[in-house]
Amino acid sequence: MIKQLRASGGIWICACGKNIIVDPGPGSIVRCAASRPKLDPSQLDAIILTHKHLDHSGDINVMIEAMTEGGFKRRGVVFAPADALEDDPVILQYIRHFPEAIILLEADKEYAVGDFVFATSMRHIHPVETYGLKFNIKGKVVSLLTDTKYFPGLEQFYKSDILIICVVFSQPRLGVDHLCLADVEKIIDDTRPAKVILTHFGMTMLQAKPHIQAEQLAQHYGIEVLAAYDGMLVES
Repeated sequence: MIKQLRASGGIWICACGKNIIVDPGPGSIVRCAASRPKLDPSQLDAIILTHKHLDHSGDINVMIEAMTEGGFKRRGVVFAPADALEDDPVILQYIRHFPEAIILLEADKEYAVGDFVFATSMRHIHPVETYGLKFNIKGKVVSLLTDTKYFPGLEQFYKSDILIICVVFSQPRLGVDHLCLADVEKIIDDTRPAKVILTHFGMTMLQAKPHIQAEQLAQHYGIEVLAAYDGMLVES
């Protein structure tokens, strides 16, 4: 995030006639404008925040303003964990009445934006309240395994056709609640998705060349494994 060696603008989803952005971190609004084709935040129907850390939430207020055209058009829904609005909030008070609703996420629940339905995971092991996501796009189950320390049982929620994994470290780092490549191997072993997309790389992952790590995992497991890149487009 700090060096912007990789963008931190989040993931834009187009599904079921809805536009949703997940985790609009720093630079989200700029990336939307620079995208080809351009992504128009005023056409967003929802914003989903998996947790409040700044690399995931840095542009959330900007994107709420953009979704509601500066608050002049009350529209859209914001989904976020409760601690994103409580002590040390990341969603500013003055902006909270701009969207149609702000819905607090809880573990193991299902939510909907029109026909777009998504579910939350169990609470992750992370310094702030954090949930992964699962949704269905064109008959395929897609999961987003966001930041967490690995723990047994994590795989139960993440069995899916397409699994997006936030892998920060190439090697385990004691005392830091993020996944590493060894954790990814355990998760793939237990979930056996058809496609895996690695993303959210820290410096050690970048030094290890994510595309090479993805190729090695693909060869080992006999499945499609991709390393995300800025502006990547994935069709289910």
